[in-house]
Amino acid sequence: MLNIEKTAEDNRIIYLLEGRLDTASSPELEEKVKDITEEISEVVFDLKDLDYISSAGLRVLLEAQKIMSKQGEMKVINVNDTVMEIFEITGFTDILTIE
Repeated sequence: MLNIEKTAEDNRIIYLLEGRLDTASSPELEEKVKDITEEISEVVFDLKDLDYISSAGLRVLLEAQKIMSKQGEMKVINVNDTVMEIFEITGFTDILTIE
């Protein structure tokens, strides 16, 4: 199960993710990523409460990164050791801005 808390302020969107981002839950985040309009210049994914991410979840983050590479910046923050290991194994540490 995934809980997504979205906060929008000015030209910035913050997504706080809690739970598991996997095949079952990634379509829900994918729908939220469609909210990234041309006016948005910064997107932040706060993963402090994310327990697990699958390849389906990685695909959604990559989708958001592609959108933001054309119009601003995207950051991933508060990544725990489990998720960071997945980012490292898949090479996502080279693709994403992780703080």
